[in-house]
Amino acid sequence: MTDEITNDEPIDETAELVDERTDAERERDDFRDALQRLQADFENYRKRVVRDADDAAIRAAGSLITTMLPVLDAFDLADAHFKDVENDSSAALRQTRSLLIDTLAKQGLERLDAVGVGFDPQVHEAVAHEPGDESGDQVVSQVLRAGYLWKGAVLRPAMVTVRG
Repeated sequence: MTDEITNDEPIDETAELVDERTDAERERDDFRDALQRLQADFENYRKRVVRDADDAAIRAAGSLITTMLPVLDAFDLADAHFKDVENDSSAALRQTRSLLIDTLAKQGLERLDAVGVGFDPQVHEAVAHEPGDESGDQVVSQVLRAGYLWKGAVLRPAMVTVRG
């Protein structure tokens, strides 16, 4: 009779250890993937919060500028009223108006008051029309009230007369 030694136990233990190790590695990989997704989600969230805060600040500043537009209009009317007057008061008025417009421009306010540019319904509000040449191009011939852009967004369209 042959004595056969069965080493089934060590083989089974080794197989179990290999299976446990494979399961542990799989679980580790799953946790690593979950962590990487969580980190990416958090980074996207952080960027979105910063972007939303920046947008809110721009909207708030734009709202403040919108409330100041009548002040700018009053300066424009006063400047037009005193355009032929040269004295200390009219010079002070022009300097104050210029300082206010320049300061707001540095912060992102853009004035829309150019004559001779093509009519753009996104930034111009046509309130009158004049006949033009045969080219059919619509051109701003007169600005009745300046319009303004705040950081590229229209706060108020320019009120214009259009030729063409």
